[in-house]
Amino acid sequence: MDKRLALVGLPLAAVLMTACGGSDPYAEDGEGGGGAESGSVVIGSADFPESTLLAEIYGRAMEAEGVDVTYQLNIGSREVYYSQIESGNLSVFPEYNGATLAYLDDEAPSGNSEETNALITEALPEGLEILDSSSAENKDSVTVTAETAEEHDLSTLADLAGVAGELTLGGPPEFETRQQGVVGLADVYGIEFGEFRSLEVALLTQALLDDDIQAANLFTTDPQIAVEDLVVLEDPENLFGAQNITPLINGEQVDETARGALNAVSAALTTEALTALNERVVVQNENAADVAQEWLEEEGLA
Repeated sequence: MDKRLALVGLPLAAVLMTACGGSDPYAEDGEGGGGAESGSVVIGSADFPESTLLAEIYGRAMEAEGVDVTYQLNIGSREVYYSQIESGNLSVFPEYNGATLAYLDDEAPSGNSEETNALITEALPEGLEILDSSSAENKDSVTVTAETAEEHDLSTLADLAGVAGELTLGGPPEFETRQQGVVGLADVYGIEFGEFRSLEVALLTQALLDDDIQAANLFTTDPQIAVEDLVVLEDPENLFGAQNITPLINGEQVDETARGALNAVSAALTTEALTALNERVVVQNENAADVAQEWLEEEGLA
């Protein structure tokens, strides 16, 4: 039976019991964890398309190296899945290093990928590890149309300082009050937009294309960035911190072969590639497993 088809869509407890050979899915001591008893690396994903896609990439890369992989996809939030990695019911999870650090320590400073990973390593409980981060990130951005970028000669956030007063910035309401948002843009870059317009995330791209706003707070792997040829302004002062795609693992359940496969994925994956893959899954409605397999083959990883 396909271990992916056997697990997707089942209730969390049932899935965990299936993966763990019937043991207590919520055991806190890690005994009877999915990878440990079954000999299979159990890979999970959160309940959004990019996380599922990354889990498929990780899983298939390990399978290509002969690792037995069980898939447990679309689990839910970090509050649900983190404890399952800690207890051993999950072995591998595609994570974002900045978000992981914030979960472990909500007062930790934002930094580059190396600084963030060092702080994560200090904060993780015994038994959990992170492997190599990829250059691929999914993080906050200020994004403009190609026309706006050309008109005002914009390539970085610093370039906005002299022209932002003429522009309207759109974003979700919390972006207006966050340090990693409007407050930080003023503090770090001296950027003060003429107006901030609070909009639902789903409406931002169209508002940008309609010129109702001239800059938008989009996530960097939003497939519409590629579809509409939008320009993500670089963040040289690292206001938005690191959000690199990073495998989080239960160390006892992931051997050197699996680690090597995961690190090879991280070495190959870029933000540009991940955005293009997201477009295929989200916009073109292609199957995530097929998209993952094709990318791995193109990269020589499967």
